[in-house]
Amino acid sequence: MTAVTLNHLQRMKASGEKATCLTAYDATFAHVAAAAGVDMLLVGDSLGMVIQGHGTTVPVSMEDMLYHVRAVRSGVDMAERKPWIIGDMPFMSYATPTQLLSNAARLIQAGAQMVKVEGGAWLLDGIRQLSDRGITVCGHLGLTPQSVDALGGYRVQGKQDEDARRILKDAEDLQEAGARMLVLECVPRALAKTITERLQIPVIGIGAGPDTDAQVLVLHDMLGITPGFKARFVKNFMHEASSIPEAIEAYVAAVKNGAFPADEHCF
Repeated sequence: MTAVTLNHLQRMKASGEKATCLTAYDATFAHVAAAAGVDMLLVGDSLGMVIQGHGTTVPVSMEDMLYHVRAVRSGVDMAERKPWIIGDMPFMSYATPTQLLSNAARLIQAGAQMVKVEGGAWLLDGIRQLSDRGITVCGHLGLTPQSVDALGGYRVQGKQDEDARRILKDAEDLQEAGARMLVLECVPRALAKTITERLQIPVIGIGAGPDTDAQVLVLHDMLGITPGFKARFVKNFMHEASSIPEAIEAYVAAVKNGAFPADEHCF
């Protein structure tokens, strides 16, 4: 296999093989991650925090995202094995279906193969329109960083029964609308397991336990170089590695063999 495809990721879910995802923001790290065996690269609006130094992802613009998607695309194009590329839609770039269609097209033209949006029921019409036009969409539920102030901070979502039912319904509705993948962030392990089993599309977890179909971490977090607070779900893979490629390979192996995430990384 020289390129990871959506069909390949779907077959991995069906067979129970875990998939791996890392954030990437430039050509060099995209190439290194590809060579280390990462299945998917997320060009995340987390770049606002780890690259630009902001306190949240909210200041990230479409122009920022387009720049970094192009850079990651260049790095993947140089790689022998090419991961699937997901591009984040930044804050307020998809507030209406018209904005969503226009800005998603820009990300795809820049080199993303899939766009990621945060939210539930209000996105359904736009996702249907994207799906009808052949643009693949990844949903994002649970802790949605673009809405962190409305959520009351970086807190686990879905702990209460009512909230868990809402997240489950949103997940099913996103799939019905045409989403081809879903990210679950900072939700209880049991809820993530239920959603993963209910959905036919691949589910990527971050702080969602080991039962999702795939795992994603922010590159800088798993290398142990993010300053300040360290989230519970993060593991520093550089601790026992002699190089960055070795650390990424260790992350891939740990996800594939079920060693990561461990109990201490779960809610």
